[in-house]
Amino acid sequence: MPYAAPKLIALAAASLFVGLSQAQAQAQPCASNFKSAGVPMLTALTYRTWDLIPNRAPAVVLPALARAVAADGFDGIQVDKSLGTISALQEVTGSGRPQTLRVTARPSGKGTRVDIVFTVQPGQIAEEGGTRAAMCKFISSARR
Repeated sequence: MPYAAPKLIALAAASLFVGLSQAQAQAQPCASNFKSAGVPMLTALTYRTWDLIPNRAPAVVLPALARAVAADGFDGIQVDKSLGTISALQEVTGSGRPQTLRVTARPSGKGTRVDIVFTVQPGQIAEEGGTRAAMCKFISSARR
Protein backbone atom coordinates (compact mmCIF):
# COMPACT_ATOMS: atom_id res chain seq x y z
CA MET A 1 0.00 0.00 0.00
CA PRO A 2 2.84 2.46 -0.51
CA TYR A 3 0.85 4.28 -3.23
CA ALA A 4 -2.37 4.77 -1.23
CA ALA A 5 -1.39 8.19 0.15
CA PRO A 6 -0.37 9.65 -3.23
CA LYS A 7 -3.63 8.38 -4.76
CA LEU A 8 -5.65 10.06 -2.01
CA ILE A 9 -3.70 13.29 -2.44
CA ALA A 10 -4.25 13.20 -6.21
CA LEU A 11 -7.97 12.52 -5.69
CA ALA A 12 -8.28 15.40 -3.20
CA ALA A 13 -6.40 17.75 -5.54
CA ALA A 14 -8.62 16.75 -8.46
CA SER A 15 -11.76 17.33 -6.35
CA LEU A 16 -10.48 20.76 -5.31
CA PHE A 17 -9.67 21.65 -8.93
CA VAL A 18 -13.14 20.60 -10.11
CA GLY A 19 -14.78 22.59 -7.30
CA LEU A 20 -12.75 25.71 -8.11
CA SER A 21 -13.43 25.31 -11.83
CA GLN A 22 -17.17 25.12 -11.18
CA ALA A 23 -17.05 28.23 -8.97
CA GLN A 24 -15.11 30.11 -11.65
CA ALA A 25 -17.56 28.97 -14.34
CA GLN A 26 -20.46 30.31 -12.28
CA ALA A 27 -18.74 33.65 -11.66
CA GLN A 28 -17.36 34.09 -15.17
CA PRO A 29 -20.42 34.94 -17.33
CA CYS A 30 -20.86 38.44 -15.84
CA ALA A 31 -17.23 39.32 -16.55
CA SER A 32 -17.25 37.73 -20.00
CA ASN A 33 -20.51 39.53 -20.89
CA PHE A 34 -19.01 42.91 -19.93
CA LYS A 35 -18.75 45.46 -22.75
CA SER A 36 -17.86 49.12 -22.94
CA ALA A 37 -18.55 51.73 -25.60
CA GLY A 38 -17.58 55.35 -26.10
CA VAL A 39 -14.47 57.49 -26.42
CA PRO A 40 -12.93 58.43 -23.04
CA MET A 41 -13.20 62.16 -22.26
CA LEU A 42 -14.91 62.90 -25.62
CA THR A 43 -18.20 61.00 -25.46
CA ALA A 44 -20.26 59.30 -22.80
CA LEU A 45 -18.88 55.91 -21.75
CA THR A 46 -21.36 53.10 -21.38
CA TYR A 47 -20.46 49.92 -19.50
CA ARG A 48 -22.86 47.01 -19.63
CA THR A 49 -23.06 43.41 -18.55
CA TRP A 50 -25.63 40.74 -17.80
CA ASP A 51 -25.91 37.37 -16.15
CA LEU A 52 -28.49 34.73 -15.26
CA ILE A 53 -29.42 33.90 -11.69
CA PRO A 54 -30.92 30.42 -11.69
CA ASN A 55 -33.89 29.41 -9.53
CA ARG A 56 -34.54 32.92 -8.16
CA ALA A 57 -37.51 35.05 -9.16
CA PRO A 58 -37.09 38.73 -10.09
CA ALA A 59 -39.14 39.71 -7.02
CA VAL A 60 -36.48 38.08 -4.82
CA VAL A 61 -33.48 39.29 -6.82
CA LEU A 62 -34.50 42.96 -7.14
CA PRO A 63 -34.31 43.91 -3.42
CA ALA A 64 -30.89 42.23 -3.10
CA LEU A 65 -29.64 44.18 -6.11
CA ALA A 66 -30.98 47.45 -4.64
CA ARG A 67 -29.20 46.79 -1.32
CA ALA A 68 -25.92 46.14 -3.15
CA VAL A 69 -26.30 49.35 -5.18
CA ALA A 70 -26.97 51.33 -1.98
CA ALA A 71 -24.01 49.75 -0.21
CA ASP A 72 -21.77 50.89 -3.07
CA GLY A 73 -22.64 54.54 -2.42
CA PHE A 74 -25.23 55.28 -5.10
CA ASP A 75 -27.86 57.94 -4.37
CA GLY A 76 -31.34 58.65 -5.68
CA ILE A 77 -32.10 54.95 -5.87
CA GLN A 78 -35.49 54.27 -7.40
CA VAL A 79 -36.87 50.73 -7.47
CA ASP A 80 -39.84 49.93 -9.68
CA LYS A 81 -40.98 46.45 -8.70
CA SER A 82 -43.64 46.28 -11.42
CA LEU A 83 -41.05 46.91 -14.15
CA GLY A 84 -38.21 45.07 -12.38
CA THR A 85 -35.88 48.09 -12.59
CA ILE A 86 -33.49 50.05 -10.43
CA SER A 87 -32.21 53.51 -11.33
CA ALA A 88 -29.48 55.23 -9.33
CA LEU A 89 -27.02 58.10 -9.48
CA GLN A 90 -23.43 58.46 -8.32
CA GLU A 91 -21.47 61.70 -8.21
CA VAL A 92 -17.86 61.17 -7.21
CA THR A 93 -16.01 63.76 -9.32
CA GLY A 94 -17.23 66.92 -7.59
CA SER A 95 -18.48 68.27 -10.93
CA GLY A 96 -22.16 67.97 -10.05
CA ARG A 97 -22.63 65.75 -13.13
CA PRO A 98 -23.73 62.33 -11.88
CA GLN A 99 -23.10 58.95 -13.46
CA THR A 100 -26.20 56.81 -13.97
CA LEU A 101 -26.81 53.16 -13.20
CA ARG A 102 -29.73 51.17 -14.58
CA VAL A 103 -30.46 47.61 -13.50
CA THR A 104 -33.19 45.34 -14.83
CA ALA A 105 -34.28 41.97 -13.48
CA ARG A 106 -36.61 39.96 -15.70
CA PRO A 107 -37.79 36.36 -15.82
CA SER A 108 -35.66 33.95 -17.81
CA GLY A 109 -36.64 30.29 -17.70
CA LYS A 110 -36.71 29.22 -14.05
CA GLY A 111 -34.52 32.13 -13.00
CA THR A 112 -33.81 35.80 -13.57
CA ARG A 113 -31.73 37.65 -16.11
CA VAL A 114 -30.03 40.74 -14.67
CA ASP A 115 -28.80 43.48 -17.00
CA ILE A 116 -26.74 46.42 -15.72
CA VAL A 117 -25.82 49.59 -17.60
CA PHE A 118 -23.52 52.25 -16.10
CA THR A 119 -23.09 55.51 -18.00
CA VAL A 120 -20.32 58.05 -17.41
CA GLN A 121 -20.82 61.52 -18.90
CA PRO A 122 -18.49 63.06 -21.50
CA GLY A 123 -15.37 64.46 -19.88
CA GLN A 124 -15.43 61.82 -17.14
CA ILE A 125 -13.77 58.42 -16.94
CA ALA A 126 -14.27 55.24 -14.93
CA GLU A 127 -11.62 52.56 -14.64
CA GLU A 128 -12.88 49.57 -16.62
CA GLY A 129 -11.61 46.81 -14.32
CA GLY A 130 -13.13 48.39 -11.22
CA THR A 131 -16.40 49.09 -13.01
CA ARG A 132 -16.65 45.47 -14.21
CA ALA A 133 -15.86 44.17 -10.71
CA ALA A 134 -18.51 46.39 -9.09
CA MET A 135 -21.19 45.43 -11.62
CA CYS A 136 -20.45 41.73 -11.19
CA LYS A 137 -20.46 42.17 -7.41
CA PHE A 138 -24.01 43.56 -7.65
CA ILE A 139 -25.14 40.49 -9.58
CA SER A 140 -23.28 38.15 -7.25
CA SER A 141 -25.02 39.68 -4.22
CA ALA A 142 -28.39 38.64 -5.68
CA ARG A 143 -27.33 34.98 -5.76
CA ARG A 144 -27.30 34.70 -1.96
